[in-house]
Amino acid sequence: MFSRRDFCRIGGLSVALYGSVRSLLAADEVPPPDGLTDMVKDVRPLPDEAFAARREKARALMTGAQLDALWLESGTDLTYFTNVRWGLSERTFGVLLPRRGEPVWICPAFELERAQERIPAGQAVRTWKEHESPYALIGGTLKDLGAGPRLGLGPTVRAFQYFGLGAAVPQLELRPGAPVTEGCRGIKSEQELAYMDLANRILKLAYRRAFRHLKDGMTPDDLRRLIGDNCQRMGVSGGGWPQFGQNSAYPHGSMVRRDLEKGGIVLVDGGCSVEGYRADVTRTVVFGPPTDRQRRVWDIVYKAQQAAYAVVRPGVTCEAVDASARRVIEAAGFGPGYTFFAHRLGHGIGLDGHEYPYLVRGNTLTLQPGMTFSNEPGIYIYGEFGVRIEDCFAVTEDGYRVLGGLESTTLDQPFGE
Repeated sequence: MFSRRDFCRIGGLSVALYGSVRSLLAADEVPPPDGLTDMVKDVRPLPDEAFAARREKARALMTGAQLDALWLESGTDLTYFTNVRWGLSERTFGVLLPRRGEPVWICPAFELERAQERIPAGQAVRTWKEHESPYALIGGTLKDLGAGPRLGLGPTVRAFQYFGLGAAVPQLELRPGAPVTEGCRGIKSEQELAYMDLANRILKLAYRRAFRHLKDGMTPDDLRRLIGDNCQRMGVSGGGWPQFGQNSAYPHGSMVRRDLEKGGIVLVDGGCSVEGYRADVTRTVVFGPPTDRQRRVWDIVYKAQQAAYAVVRPGVTCEAVDASARRVIEAAGFGPGYTFFAHRLGHGIGLDGHEYPYLVRGNTLTLQPGMTFSNEPGIYIYGEFGVRIEDCFAVTEDGYRVLGGLESTTLDQPFGE
């Protein structure tokens, strides 16, 4: 059985980037402002041992959750435990992870050769023909493995598979598999954190360079392309989704096109990934001299973000972090509740841009080292403007660490310069 220490050691910091991720993210290693360089060309993927360690941890969690096996279909849960990526379709494809024994894959027969290009050597594959039931095959496989009837389903397993299994193998006890998947994915290894550190740094550098080219009449698509091009030059796909002026009051944007004008708010939310691990960053600036009201609202949001960080440490509840930021905004007159700060403070992040767990009222889960979240307070005033500041952070043994650095300090210094 693997301890958390063993799990992190196997994950290792084996990312080779100009020597190490730590040196890359130091201030003197940031690419010069007049040019962007490929920052991922030497990144190493996770070794096979890391995926084996994840499956071993899953087996331990299955015991606690009283599950005999776990069924995962295509998606990030499948990738997390197996390093296999497979597109979703109506044909059932996935893996059975038994509590005792090795993975067994369930695959459409005509896809076998393609699947074997992806499935790790030595892992068993069972196939079903077009007229056969994949659900009966899953049930028969469990029986052959000597597994019990308690089958956990990954949280993204689709409803038709749930009902298909229930009808074809009525003796199965179908249970939530989230205690296993979330129990593993919620805590990041050092190498996962290194990927996320780099992804967030790249995205912030892409924003920073693009913001130098703001101009009167610029369209949101103009700025989006600049950010996307900057990401590509640093070796990743991704970018930002800008909102100008009054549209910044819509947390996820408006369909009404507004081009950039002097004195207008520029709010950009976006993402990219390194080895599948996501970044999520929002910056809010003003094109030209800000008004007193714009500056005041920005300062309130910034103080809310800092208030959230101030309480982050192991043992604190997720809802307490949200409440700390919300109190600052309400005390400044932008309340109550969700009136102006319209959403939760943050979400988990990893292989998915939004994943378990969440910083939201009612979530009494306690923070643990290795958890990763966004910290993104906002104030949204329809008809005027909105302000959001978002950085991702990791919970540490004694507090937190902002991923990618380059934190905002003032409205005029969105990257801490």
